Amino acid sequence: MSTNQGYHLAVMGATGAVGQQIVKTLEERNFPVRKLTLLSSARSAGTKVQFKDQLITVEEAVPESFEGVDIALFSAGGSVSQKFAPEAVKRGAIVVDNTSAFRMDPEVPLVVPEVNEKVLQEQKGIIANPNCSTIQMVAALEPIRKAFGLKKVIVSTYQAVSGAGASAIDELKKQSDDILNKRDFTPEILPASSDKKHYQIAFNAIPQIDKFTENGFTFEEMKMINETKKIMEMPELKVSATCVRIPVETGHSESVYIELEKNAVQVDDIKSVLSDAPGITLQDQPEEQIYPMPAMAKGTGDVYVGRIRKDLDEKSGFHLWIVADNLLKGAALNTVQIAESLIRLGLVSN
Repeated sequence: MSTNQGYHLAVMGATGAVGQQIVKTLEERNFPVRKLTLLSSARSAGTKVQFKDQLITVEEAVPESFEGVDIALFSAGGSVSQKFAPEAVKRGAIVVDNTSAFRMDPEVPLVVPEVNEKVLQEQKGIIANPNCSTIQMVAALEPIRKAFGLKKVIVSTYQAVSGAGASAIDELKKQSDDILNKRDFTPEILPASSDKKHYQIAFNAIPQIDKFTENGFTFEEMKMINETKKIMEMPELKVSATCVRIPVETGHSESVYIELEKNAVQVDDIKSVLSDAPGITLQDQPEEQIYPMPAMAKGTGDVYVGRIRKDLDEKSGFHLWIVADNLLKGAALNTVQIAESLIRLGLVSN
């Protein structure tokens, strides 16, 4: 479909890190946009954003902003989504929400298109984009699950500061400079801006992302656990997570241990399945020191998998290293891919 026959899209949170990336991704993928409405809080309204050959002024979001919108892509925080997503749906838009507001709502599909595009048929106006660390893991594990079954997942993450927003990136850079120049500094953002204490991220690793829940796991860890089960439609799947923030600007890395239902699987079998999987790039040549790293994944849309090893003690156990750009596949790209799926499946009209 040509651009002049395209769709009216709205981007909520257009001036944020993910919102900016969504606008850029729409342009790069030549999404069929007839009209683009950019929305934000009153504080950011008036900002001008380039889209193709247009300079679009960001408007303050009000319920009426969604009149005539076909698809609304939200990335402005959970409370904003809870307030405005129903208003957008009421006015005929389909919302793709990039916050945690609706992810575990049983009425809302939680979608990674390469994994479970079919559940979009069940949407009732709102679709949830999963957590960034969940997206890259399930994208890599789903082809394996289909081929060999899956019983257990244990993941440890090494997550970039961009997952905590632009202010966390600024804090990493400033702290690094302060430490190298022997200046005093006061951490203010990480591990969670709303928590009681804040710790240095430069030259450090913080084993806390988001606040802690009563069971000792953080909200980030519980997102990975619960979202993985929902996306894969496997409530019985054993999943555990430890999420760690490290001083990398962009690109999440994950060390993942899995146990398969089949016992006779070899490393080459898993490599063969992943090499044919959509959205996956296999980088696994240890003898040549070829493996995924966030510095190389930055700015790309694929999920990279390497360091695939058979466990030395558990015959159905394997270890994988999974890396992706958290702002792209972990957020903006997956959001846009969901919108593309809606069009491909004939679920949105213009």
